[in-house]
Amino acid sequence: MSRSAHPAGPRHADVYPEGHYTAPAADLNVLDEKVWARTVRRDDDGVVSVGGIEVSRLAEEFGTPAYFLDESDFRARCRAWADAFGPDADVFYAGKAFLSRAVVRWLQEEGLNLDVCSGGELTTALDAGMPAERIAFHGNNKSVEEIERAVRVGVGRIVLDSFQEIVRVAHIAQSMGRRQRVQIRVTVGVEAHTHEFIATAHEDQKFGIALADGQAAEAVRRALRLDGIELIGIHSHIGSQIFDMAGFEVSARRVVQLLAEVRDEHGVELPEIDLGGGLGIAYTSEDDPSEPHQIAKALNEIVSRECEAHGLATPRISVEPGRAIVGPTAFTLYEVGTIKPLEGLRTYVSVDGGMSDNIRTALYDAEYSVALVSRASDAEPMLVRVVGKHCESGDIVVRDAFLPADLAPGDLIAVPATGAYCRSMASNYNHSLRPPVVAVNDGRARVIVRRETEEDLLRLDVG
Repeated sequence: MSRSAHPAGPRHADVYPEGHYTAPAADLNVLDEKVWARTVRRDDDGVVSVGGIEVSRLAEEFGTPAYFLDESDFRARCRAWADAFGPDADVFYAGKAFLSRAVVRWLQEEGLNLDVCSGGELTTALDAGMPAERIAFHGNNKSVEEIERAVRVGVGRIVLDSFQEIVRVAHIAQSMGRRQRVQIRVTVGVEAHTHEFIATAHEDQKFGIALADGQAAEAVRRALRLDGIELIGIHSHIGSQIFDMAGFEVSARRVVQLLAEVRDEHGVELPEIDLGGGLGIAYTSEDDPSEPHQIAKALNEIVSRECEAHGLATPRISVEPGRAIVGPTAFTLYEVGTIKPLEGLRTYVSVDGGMSDNIRTALYDAEYSVALVSRASDAEPMLVRVVGKHCESGDIVVRDAFLPADLAPGDLIAVPATGAYCRSMASNYNHSLRPPVVAVNDGRARVIVRRETEEDLLRLDVG
């Protein structure tokens, strides 16, 4: 079917069913810089490029679906966070957002530390040469083997998540003749305005030790009595995709209050606090994230003010941006397949990927933008739902958005801001093959995580 003969679905003027989308832009050929990596451009023919390479060339060389990561943007964001907090604070990149050996090397070169939460992430970090003292190890259920390895290689800190883990880490470290630096993760009773499944600071959840009923204070008592660990501070994380600093202000106030109680009871001023990550990014034009220097200024002022009120020396601050660094730097490129108009509703646009490469829409009801990137179009907007090819009705990539009404099979569309949690949460659902991650920089593109093959699937199937 030719593009001109394609039966278009409902236009934006015809129907506005309730959904997660914004009104169409005046010109769908204009890219919203807020949601795209910094070197993404659209030329006069409407073809989008990143790092100086057109998406049509990238698709031809690397196939679709694929994640394309703007290396220069990633590095610039690392530098922005490091510069914003300065030498008297620590910035730990949250590796769970996306981790590879190339990323680890970029972090080292740009002066950031690394936060890992599994043995696999620790292995990747060490294999790529990240100094162990620049690694923080998280997790609510670290295995004995993971703890032993972390202590043996000398990670800079282990974040303790339970009373059992306090004893476990202390025992393991002492048996190895080490004294492991640790922080205690506390839940401060602040529920950030986010999805239930990614809010992590209210008491009814699996992470941390609650401030309520004096549990955190008791955890500090136990940690200070044990020889195998050195308690260096308190850790707090209040959620994900947060735009409002009010939650951080309440969290910091409660953490500093705990520091004051520790000083009063034990005569010890803990030297560090970690306020976690969770800072939001722009997935759509409606999102309005703060810049790193704004975040750093706000957090430093909050902590300094609260410490002064309690007569405490200001501790060294740590933060853990992951999504805020890598999220905006990548987009996922798809080829359009089946297009199915539903009269009076919307048009379903099926692509060659789906929930196996981006589970966040199905899991978190996440919102994304989408654009036609292989050509320009003067057609009017039509309301679409971008869906994948998997046998699952919840296989939705972009719930509701607008694309040109002349969209046709074979067109390339791209979903921006997919650098965080898409490849790291990717699956082999329906025995699909996980896409590659391709770093693009200054006219060059290279695979940093290769596409899976059918041989990879069969190699694991030993039956």
